[in-house]
Amino acid sequence: MSLVLDHNSRPFDPGQAGLRLFGSAMIGLGVVMSGFVMSEPAPYELIMAAQIGLWFLLGLKISRTVAPLLVMLVTFNVSGLFSMFVMKDVSDAPMYFAVSTFLALSAVFYAAVVEADHRRLKLIFHAWVFAAIITSLLGILGYFNAFPGAHIFTRYNRAMGAFQDPNVFGPYLVAPLLYLLYRMLTGPQLKTPLLILGILVLALGIFLSFSRAAWGLLIFGGVALVVVMLLKERTTAFRFKILAISVGAALFLALVLAIALQFPQVSDLFSNRAKLVQDYDGARLGRFERHKIGFQMAMERPLGLGPMAFGKIFGEDEHNIWLKTLTTYGWLGAIAYQIMLWSSLIFGFRYMLRERPWQPYLMIAWVLILGHAMIGNVIDTDHWRHFYMLLGMLWGCIALEHRHQRGLKTATNRPSTATA
Repeated sequence: MSLVLDHNSRPFDPGQAGLRLFGSAMIGLGVVMSGFVMSEPAPYELIMAAQIGLWFLLGLKISRTVAPLLVMLVTFNVSGLFSMFVMKDVSDAPMYFAVSTFLALSAVFYAAVVEADHRRLKLIFHAWVFAAIITSLLGILGYFNAFPGAHIFTRYNRAMGAFQDPNVFGPYLVAPLLYLLYRMLTGPQLKTPLLILGILVLALGIFLSFSRAAWGLLIFGGVALVVVMLLKERTTAFRFKILAISVGAALFLALVLAIALQFPQVSDLFSNRAKLVQDYDGARLGRFERHKIGFQMAMERPLGLGPMAFGKIFGEDEHNIWLKTLTTYGWLGAIAYQIMLWSSLIFGFRYMLRERPWQPYLMIAWVLILGHAMIGNVIDTDHWRHFYMLLGMLWGCIALEHRHQRGLKTATNRPSTATA
């Protein structure tokens, strides 16, 4: 029995419909669990690994469009395995690459299920919004120590929700916030108050994470999404509506931020974290100097250093995705990653402004993958589960566009059955 069903062309089958419903529920559950990653492997890995295997056993297919993504990700991870040959202590390396390989397969899985049915994009984002609001509330309550034991949802006096690191927690919340923003800009005004409430919860969680990468990603993503929507919409009235609501939302968030800064606990940490260059960035053997030394070392080691080896040498990890790919995956892995990332952005940009049912999700995924590439200069996004979700959804939308174009070409070339 196949899970790949064309709902537009097959007769209704209760058994197949039930199986589809169960499969969709499992996808939603997997996405929800992506918001609760306090250890590795996390429940997310266990649930997703089981359903990835099940879906492919039951007939989920990898199309010719998605196959290149699989090839690039496999090349990336296999190259990393060779780095273990130069490591003195490989005890942690197998688990690291097991997680890396799983995340690569998860991206291919999301691409395949989206291509099979574009309606799953809405399911994925709704599940993501649910998970993000719950984990954001945990981070907010933890930051203000709202109940006994709430401190487990913070680290270094920063909100981190049900994550291991505030620097992952903050960026995780940005995609759901942009989705709610899109819904507010384009949907009925009746739902606006509820959407604003969700945006405020997520924005406060991002702010209290005190992650400069998350702040930058939110600002870039919000501005870029509005710009793309202004390019997409053709009517002056609708463009004015988008611009007016966007400006109003920005002013409202600025007001909320001003209120939050009235709390000394918040304002003190904000004034410290808001510095563009921290002491640990520009100091001797700080982040930027480690980047320079790391790139020089990587140029002399084609196989890389191995996972976490850089941190053992310098006492801090790379905090740079381009350096991370070189030190952990070697030259070949770094090249594969670059090809994968930039081909994703090029194809996504080509199709982003075409009116399709999946266009909103493609826009958000493209904007945020570009944003992650930018913040990758100061942070390591290698094991960020939500990045691979975005990557899979982007390639799923690309595959949907290719299938749509093939359908148009087939319809054009089909001989007419009309009679004179």
